[in-house]
Amino acid sequence: MEKKIRWGILGPGTIAEKFATGLKAIPDAEITAVGSRVLQRANTFADAFNVPHRHGNYVDLAHNPEVDVIYVATPHPFHKECAILCLEAGKAVLCEKPLTVDSEQAEEMIACAREHKQFLMEAMWTRFLPIIVKVREWLADGAIGKPRLLTADHGSRKDLSTETLEGRLFKPKLGGGGLLDVGVYMIALAYMVFGAPTKITSLAHIGETNVDEQASILLGYGAGQIANLFCAIRTETSKEACIIGTKGSIHIPEFWQATSATLTRTAKDPIYVKIPFIENGHENQAVEVINCIREGKLESDVMPLDESLSIMRTMDTIRSQWGLEYPPFDSVL
Repeated sequence: MEKKIRWGILGPGTIAEKFATGLKAIPDAEITAVGSRVLQRANTFADAFNVPHRHGNYVDLAHNPEVDVIYVATPHPFHKECAILCLEAGKAVLCEKPLTVDSEQAEEMIACAREHKQFLMEAMWTRFLPIIVKVREWLADGAIGKPRLLTADHGSRKDLSTETLEGRLFKPKLGGGGLLDVGVYMIALAYMVFGAPTKITSLAHIGETNVDEQASILLGYGAGQIANLFCAIRTETSKEACIIGTKGSIHIPEFWQATSATLTRTAKDPIYVKIPFIENGHENQAVEVINCIREGKLESDVMPLDESLSIMRTMDTIRSQWGLEYPPFDSVL
């Protein structure tokens, strides 16, 4: 067995716990360090996942020589400065989605990775799920002919309780709202199917907390294809996706965390495929990072940096149509 890839966790929140759980399924990966602005949070996380090195700040984590790659799991507005801190310290970085809050920040982060010749990838875990890999195989093989239409939705009903309002989802200064939280999943899926859009049309409801509570997004493409997307944090939806082509369709329940899909073609029996997670699904993106690092790659062919940047530019355009701007963000370093 090759030498284990040693992971550091920057920001031990809920998503970091899911990622750390996924890493359990990878024999040649281990978490060697965790960093938080509050040492007790780092200790709690370290105790839960048997992590030897605990840091009460991000700088010490970034410079820990026992770490090969760092998973950045802070709220969205802090991705850029934390990722750049790690890249400049000579660490590979897997940064939680969305890569940043806007394309300007994404450009800075990507430029830093390329300048320092360090690996960087957006943690779009959906892209690496085995069932989504199967969907890409169907598309590449022409199983549904030429894809023409994509429909996808991801909406949850969050009540405006005191606890919820104190969280990041409804705070503009933490990059709250549906677009950055779940809309990015659908836009990334549309990129996977059609590439970058040539036309963008959208409409959103900005709630009393000044974040986008629900939105409808239409993406158009040069050959007439259309992606019809809906995201929300105050409205419950089915959370499914359907890709419709000239010769059939692919239905993906819970597409952002999918374990099954159905291929339907004219005059043929439907093909249902189910591929359960080995752990919780987050292990797949970690495997991609490990493989890239061992092959000496500086980015992933499956989730390349130019695509992540293009997705951020698309979301910038969408927000500009809404007149939604984020306030200045505080530093966490």
